[in-house]
Amino acid sequence: MFFSTTPRPESLRAIADVKLTPFWLDDPSKPKPIPPLTTQIQTDLAVIGGGYTGLWTALLAKQADPNRDVVLLEADEIAFGASGRNGGFCSPSLTHGFTNGKRRWEKELTKLIQLGEQNLDGIEAAIKEFNIDCDFVRSGEMHIATEEYQVDMLREEAKESARYGMKTKFLTGDEVRARVDSPSYLAAIYDPSVAMVNPARLAWGLKQACIQLGVKIFEGTPVTALEERRESLVLKTLHGQVESKKVALATNAFPPLLKHLRLFVVPVYDYVLMTEPLSTSQRDSIGWHGREGLADDGNQFHYYRTTEDGRILFGGYDAIYHRNNGVAPELENRPASFGLLAEHFFQTFPTLTGLRFTHAWGGVIDTCSRYTAFWGQAYKNKLAYAVGYTGLGVGASRFGAQVMLDLLDGKKTERTELQMVKSKPFPFPPEPFRSPIINFTRWSLDQADRNAGKRNLWLKTLDALGLGFDS
Repeated sequence: MFFSTTPRPESLRAIADVKLTPFWLDDPSKPKPIPPLTTQIQTDLAVIGGGYTGLWTALLAKQADPNRDVVLLEADEIAFGASGRNGGFCSPSLTHGFTNGKRRWEKELTKLIQLGEQNLDGIEAAIKEFNIDCDFVRSGEMHIATEEYQVDMLREEAKESARYGMKTKFLTGDEVRARVDSPSYLAAIYDPSVAMVNPARLAWGLKQACIQLGVKIFEGTPVTALEERRESLVLKTLHGQVESKKVALATNAFPPLLKHLRLFVVPVYDYVLMTEPLSTSQRDSIGWHGREGLADDGNQFHYYRTTEDGRILFGGYDAIYHRNNGVAPELENRPASFGLLAEHFFQTFPTLTGLRFTHAWGGVIDTCSRYTAFWGQAYKNKLAYAVGYTGLGVGASRFGAQVMLDLLDGKKTERTELQMVKSKPFPFPPEPFRSPIINFTRWSLDQADRNAGKRNLWLKTLDALGLGFDS
């Protein structure tokens, strides 16, 4: 299906009255912020960043050793960043999908799939243990072909993934449209293991679980500097400091305290719309009563899912990089991307023309060249980091936290022995080369989508180097 690059007037009218705030954060159950750190304290483990990775690190550390003193520092509020802005797809994949994992770590892919499934089971168990009200539903996800050339690719992926133990199923066009009806759907792969979740409520629930176990959390506390001492690290904040034996760095796409990480991660802005609740007749026109997550199969793809109160979240396609790794609040509002998403929504579901959107927002993704998280240590192994999830961190962040704790504790585990954990992605070039290279790559991916998936010489070169920019 060829998606238009120009929104029609009716699409622009549908976003005329949106609130420019993440739907998930516009919630009366949002907890009050915790006061910032204003004193000097000492701890066994300091976690920098209150997103999923940081929250899981703090929670798992206390579960493993209740006597371990743990402090978590968040620059803004819990769920302010990607953890409160994402689509709520909680996937077992640790490798950004089967194809990316097979291309990079084929020999250990079966183990990575098993570890990913165990990790998602662990997330579900924690949600039940701590009674986290976050609309966690194991509804599955469909990757949908909207172009003829994608059909055989999805059929082959279903066969291949089954050989590695995945329970994916190929669906014909009729089978897909029997679940969710769109004239653009030609076929799909259905993965029953994926869950949908309210992402902000998951983060808030993890915050409360951490507090319940004795983690000391300080919001509104950005770490401004890091100083090494013989047996500890000192974290300087605006109004206090923390001296810690160990530090877990979990700052996602925001500027890292370790400057060399800027070579490996670029912040890319992603944009999202949320509809008003559908009427009964609107829902009947498309079906979609199963709560499955959906994503089309282009390089520039859309992801979409339903909510507990009957709305549709629709996001993706645009992935915007701003020069010099730009991250700023004003970049979250991009009317051109919102208009494009609205147009693509109504092209996908023409029977819903006239439906209005209530919320529009943007968020920043920590993208690396291999599309999966990577790990490392610094300051004589007193600090560990996990970064680079590239949009699939809702589920993989718990695994990322486990690896960080293994590294900080000096443990040799099944996780730390993985080649995926031991290796690093290829670095991005510095500016002034970074911006034109990224933007030319994005243009090339768009051209591939518009030419039956045919990749130009530049994309083929990146493929040969193992950089794999394919989504």
